[in-house]
Amino acid sequence: MTAACGSGEPVDAGAQVTPIRRAPTPDNEFKPVELEATVDRLVTAINASAGRPMQMAVVLKNAAGFWAPVVTAANRAMGELGVIGSVLGPVASSEDGPESEELQNQQIEQVVADGAEVLGLAPFNDIQTAAIDEAVAQGVDVVTLDTDVAASKRSIYVGTLNRSAGATAGMTLLAMLPPPPGTVIIHGSIDTAGTSGLERTQGAQEVLQQAGYEVQLRQSNWNDTGETDDVDGMQALLEEADPPAVGMLGLFNISYRCAMAAEAAGKTDLPIVAFDFDPKTVDYLRQGRIKATHIQRQYYQGYLVPYILYGIKNLGLDATKKLLAPQMADGSQVNTGIDVVQADRIDAYNDFLGSIDANQ
Repeated sequence: MTAACGSGEPVDAGAQVTPIRRAPTPDNEFKPVELEATVDRLVTAINASAGRPMQMAVVLKNAAGFWAPVVTAANRAMGELGVIGSVLGPVASSEDGPESEELQNQQIEQVVADGAEVLGLAPFNDIQTAAIDEAVAQGVDVVTLDTDVAASKRSIYVGTLNRSAGATAGMTLLAMLPPPPGTVIIHGSIDTAGTSGLERTQGAQEVLQQAGYEVQLRQSNWNDTGETDDVDGMQALLEEADPPAVGMLGLFNISYRCAMAAEAAGKTDLPIVAFDFDPKTVDYLRQGRIKATHIQRQYYQGYLVPYILYGIKNLGLDATKKLLAPQMADGSQVNTGIDVVQADRIDAYNDFLGSIDANQ
């Protein structure tokens, strides 16, 4: 587990709150100017309000790898806000403990019992609905990130809008393809139990099919034999494709398996587009085997959530939504967008991540 940030002293409602002063984010081609402006608006409104100290918690699926920038950013934001806060998430799985989903429900119950007034949560799926609703019933405002539980009583979702992100990835690959006919292999998800992956896959599929390509879907596999199964399965799709395969698109952090499958099938000239910034994906980008990847700005998800939670409690939900308006969709979703990183811009992107301490 990881838990950090803030003071252990009781919250004093009469204490003076020091005005927030953010360190400037260095200019870079990947700096999300609109997101930075949104944070600045929140800071200005919070500084102008009669703010107060509070206790908050951010509960994550994990605290390592993909999630490490979220931990860094959430702790940084809570430090700037001067709140009592903690970031919780396992750094390794335990064979003796409860399942991850049930463990997270226990963590939600515990942080509420410990006095958290607001909660940021990266839920696994709808199994967290009851825990979210119970927290809200006890007066705790909840903001979800990375994965939404739209049927719950959470106030706002912060993260990638998956259908549009999938469409963006499809457009990135589309620019690299020869004219149809041709088959595109998508390493995505058809699992209706995981709506985020399904929506991302559907967004990419629609773009490519509307452009005239056949699409073959491979369900991503995260179990112990997943890499072998995925590579073998996609190799078979590549070899059997009719019309022949002209490109591949991976939509998760294991996108590098597309490059492995293309190598196994002897089709190393196929353009491949990926998702996320796994070290193996970066290696294939440097080799030129993967042409581009899409990063979900998880640092900004972690950074925004404490500010939004603080705003909801001190400014009100409606006022906070107005400040978030440029990124709002459907009245309750904050779209943090994605970065499209071409293979020849890897070093520039790494420089940007380093400048905000967001390396994975």
